[in-house]
Amino acid sequence: MFITVDIPYTKRTRRRSNFMISIFHAFAQFYLYLSLLILKICTIMILSTTNTLDNQPVREYIGIVTGETIIGANIFKDIFAGIRDIVGGRSGSYENVLREAKDTALAEMEARARNMGADAVIGIDLDYETLGANGGMIMVTASGTAVRL
Repeated sequence: MFITVDIPYTKRTRRRSNFMISIFHAFAQFYLYLSLLILKICTIMILSTTNTLDNQPVREYIGIVTGETIIGANIFKDIFAGIRDIVGGRSGSYENVLREAKDTALAEMEARARNMGADAVIGIDLDYETLGANGGMIMVTASGTAVRL
């Protein structure tokens, strides 16, 4: 059962109605903007070390993108790595530091490519370098070409 009420139409009612319509439009625009932003963020970007992608021709070369990270290895990792060097074996702590640095550099490069409007980054090159007096810091640089597919 529905109850209907007749509201007299006045200038005040028209202003309220226009205000509600503008509020509705503002929310609709915000929802559309948010949906497009989520779609843009959730779109998977292709990262490849090759210069071409199979079955996906490059429409436009946008430019070079890079991502850099410098990460320090603490004294405890150095001590355990020294012991590993003497007795042999893999240094899990240094491997984790390298993996974290690589992932950070790639994520930074991907974010820069996404800001340029790229769909993919091709020709990716990863460079590793030690820095500091005793080589206690590790620098990882990722570079590639941002493209639209």
